[in-house]
Amino acid sequence: MAIPRILVVDDDPDMRQMMTQFLRQNGSIALPAANEVEVRNHIDGGRVDLVLLDVMLGDENGLEICKRLRREQDVPIIMVSALSADHQRMDGYAVGADDYIAKPFNPELLLARVKAVLSRTRRSASLVHRRNTNTFTFAGWSFDAKSGEVQSPAKIQVALSRRETTLLQVLLANPHIPLTREEIAANLDITGEAQPQTETTGRAIDVLVGRLRNKIETNPKDPQILKTERGVGYVFASDVDVTET
Repeated sequence: MAIPRILVVDDDPDMRQMMTQFLRQNGSIALPAANEVEVRNHIDGGRVDLVLLDVMLGDENGLEICKRLRREQDVPIIMVSALSADHQRMDGYAVGADDYIAKPFNPELLLARVKAVLSRTRRSASLVHRRNTNTFTFAGWSFDAKSGEVQSPAKIQVALSRRETTLLQVLLANPHIPLTREEIAANLDITGEAQPQTETTGRAIDVLVGRLRNKIETNPKDPQILKTERGVGYVFASDVDVTET
């Protein structure tokens, strides 16, 4: 249920902006980076689910960056390069890349490859999720993922609708991460297909957030758990503890 956080590494500002904007429009959190220092800052600063890494980064070599990252962690890496000969692709796989996309590329193809790599790397986690028995606690509240029951700090069970429960699951999977209405809407879509944000969609998310606030906030007009992030959307502002039961 966590919204994928994708690191876009390219020293060309136009290409970097195009890729980040396209991924954001399709339900991902896209983080731009131009060099290895910025890559490290993002990875050290929070969760990164996949790295789109250009091979030629000015004075830096994407293959060497991939090799160093692979020594330290298992984050999926897709190499992106204008170098498309077979031996150049093999060089990418040899340093631990999960996939290799040649420039120029169709953005829809990029999206398909991103989804495929995320699907492969998350397959085990997805199987666990389908039989999820975790209990999530936040601000004195608890949510039983198996039963879907929500309990207040006063140990009173609170009934949520299916959409409210799904929204809560999205928020619990992304604590302290500001989410746009578009990102939330994409993850509430039971078909799994991200839809472009419209004014109507934005209002629907606002209404749904308001309904959830009415059930989990002490004062819905001054929310302390599900806060509005000005200029972005919403942020789940509480720490979340997960217990496997």
